[in-house]
Amino acid sequence: MAEPKAPTATIIKQHSEVKNSLPFADTRDFDDASKGFIATLEPTTVTNSSNVPVWNNDVYDFLQGDSPLTANPSLWRQSQLTAKDGLFEVTEGIYQVRGLDLSNTTFIEGNEGVIVIDPLTSRETGEAALKLYTDSRGVKPVEAVIYTHSHVDHFGGVKGMVTQDDVDSGKVTILAPEGFLEHAMAENVYAGTAMSRRAAYMYGATLDRNQRSQIGAGLGQTVSTGEVTLIAPTDIITTTKETRTMDGVLMEFQMAPDTEAPSEMLIYFPGRKALCAAEDATHTFHNLLTLRGAVVRDPHGWAKYLTETIDLFGGKAEVVFASHHWPIWGAHHVVTFLTQQRDLYAYVHDQTLRLLNQGFTDLEIAEEFVLPPALERAWNTRGYYGSISHNVKAIYQRYLGWFDGNPAHLWEHTPVDRAQRYVTLLGGTDATVAAAQTAFNSGDFRWAAELLNHAVFAHPGRAIETASARALLADTYEQLGYGAENGPWRNFFLSGTKELRSGNFGTPTATASPDVIAQLTPEMLFDALAVQVNGPAAWDVRVSMDVVVTDMAVRYRLWLSHGALVYSKAEQKGEAEVTLTGTSRALTAMAVYGLDAAKLEENGVVVEGDVAALEGLAALLEAGDPNFNIVTP
Repeated sequence: MAEPKAPTATIIKQHSEVKNSLPFADTRDFDDASKGFIATLEPTTVTNSSNVPVWNNDVYDFLQGDSPLTANPSLWRQSQLTAKDGLFEVTEGIYQVRGLDLSNTTFIEGNEGVIVIDPLTSRETGEAALKLYTDSRGVKPVEAVIYTHSHVDHFGGVKGMVTQDDVDSGKVTILAPEGFLEHAMAENVYAGTAMSRRAAYMYGATLDRNQRSQIGAGLGQTVSTGEVTLIAPTDIITTTKETRTMDGVLMEFQMAPDTEAPSEMLIYFPGRKALCAAEDATHTFHNLLTLRGAVVRDPHGWAKYLTETIDLFGGKAEVVFASHHWPIWGAHHVVTFLTQQRDLYAYVHDQTLRLLNQGFTDLEIAEEFVLPPALERAWNTRGYYGSISHNVKAIYQRYLGWFDGNPAHLWEHTPVDRAQRYVTLLGGTDATVAAAQTAFNSGDFRWAAELLNHAVFAHPGRAIETASARALLADTYEQLGYGAENGPWRNFFLSGTKELRSGNFGTPTATASPDVIAQLTPEMLFDALAVQVNGPAAWDVRVSMDVVVTDMAVRYRLWLSHGALVYSKAEQKGEAEVTLTGTSRALTAMAVYGLDAAKLEENGVVVEGDVAALEGLAALLEAGDPNFNIVTP
């Protein structure tokens, strides 16, 4: 693999402008991020049962002193803050562990035990966080676990803190907002293969940790790679102002669906005058459309819920803490912070709508968009995780979709076909690379990337013809990475650099773990199978299958109709060719093994009828490819 290249004069000049335009002398965030520190792991490394590291925060020890020329000074500052790890006291009776995963976990002390909020991403980091807490505060029983929302970094470590038996016996309550389980399943299963592959780019999963490579992800440093676990909620919050008292701790909830997550809630602790903002108010402009891929989020509703937060708790809360980053103390500062966050989402939403209604496209709006100076210079509104550029495009997509109205963009050629035509027009691959080199030398890396992308895609499967284009495109992405203020942008650019130089690294981690799959409802399971059917191969196939779910006393009929796998609970005419019978949990083996009769029976599913029909349906299923190409055709 080629050695990293030095930053160009263009990038060095850009970094100098950043240093001169932002208030780097303001060190309040560093004071707040260190406040209440008690202890940390030494070393800050977490391993799995095979002694393989699943988390290592010590690799970020290089984040010291002034920013290097290979990193945007603003992102470097953010990474210094998010890399701070350990157990911290937020206020009396509330403690956070930060820097042991992408997210934080919080311990609320009650009369006898503790309530855990958001137990991190994986079993191993969850267990390590609990031990760090108990080593300093003493062993206390976990009375309840609260999931603030439906993203994996806020529930995946639950079995590092409690067991399924604890919950089944009633010893531990699992509390979550309405819709939690359905949304947690949908995001991690239906499009899980593609999301996981792209997430490897977004978090720089395979990148080295150093000044020239991965320095963080803006929201946290990266995601742990341990075992993702899940225990289904036993208590659901449905209404704002709903309360619970657990182990003597009174909690008031605010529902905030379709904000940072489809299922999300905030929590106020009146006795501690503390507000948990979940992930709706953090020290960054968050993603409206995460670069790994997801449903576009609603900034209009997001802003409205933050207004409601201020109305409900402003002036009361003396500290606000969240599922990422560090707290804010002081009633006045809490309101200022929440107001800045609210105004950010409201302004970007409203101004994007104003401009699209004047006929500007998403690219044009994103290129010219400027925040009010008061928001532009506030550190907590900077685009470390969600940039102005891609969030504006997300809002455009939410309201108008992918088409900008220009007929020339209605029926474009595929990337390979378009690339071949552009390269021919430019006089061939050598001429295209030469033009890109000129753009690179002038500091126009965006144009160089576009030209070189065409040169690479014009020759699918022929690396020799594109060697020079790949090499220069890798260098170009590297410079764009060095310049990026947004953590995921930097990781995307540098991951592209790595794959161009050393080959496809695939998908190092996936969130569709056995625990997650085990929570699929039958209909979610059928939907997951349906998106795997090779439609053209199934056009003329007629297969019917009954699935009997014994613990739900329900029978489903599934059948192929013009290549689509459909299902119904209604009674159908005739007999199905094959019948599968089992509990809802046993039937989730279909998500793991497909429709392999022997494997299904090994896992407690009874197969009756024409096994050949089941095999015929199984032959039509195509699992996703976790190694699909991104920067090459």
